Amino acid sequence: MMMKKASVLMLLIVASLTVLAQNGDAILGKWLNPNGEDQIWIYKKGDKYFGKLGWIKFPDRNGKPKMDENNPDPALKTRPDLNLELLKDFTFNGETYEDGTIYDPKSGKTYSCKMTLIDNNNTLKIRGYIGISLFGRTEVWTRVK
Repeated sequence: MMMKKASVLMLLIVASLTVLAQNGDAILGKWLNPNGEDQIWIYKKGDKYFGKLGWIKFPDRNGKPKMDENNPDPALKTRPDLNLELLKDFTFNGETYEDGTIYDPKSGKTYSCKMTLIDNNNTLKIRGYIGISLFGRTEVWTRVK
């Protein structure tokens, strides 16, 4: 009888840990990029994750709002950087956020991207790449409390 209770208890603990590990919404919130000049606000639409540039330390250039001037699409060059959607279409696989893209307004380029929460969900490792993840760059963002 005692063995049966212990087995049930272990099963409940494992099930609880599995549910906690699969909480994709842990990524939601505000994140600060490495240089501390931008905040990216990560949110959810349907079952996918997105992120927009919600705060910029220096939002103006020559007294006017910074624009997406490096975008290859001429029609998008006049949109403001503030509230620009940088992260798009990420899905959570139980461990990482993948199959999404990251847009770099400094270069005007969009890259494949995957993200991983580390350090008790207070640090976000972002890997932007072309083709395969081996050819890319990693940044580490910190959660804004």
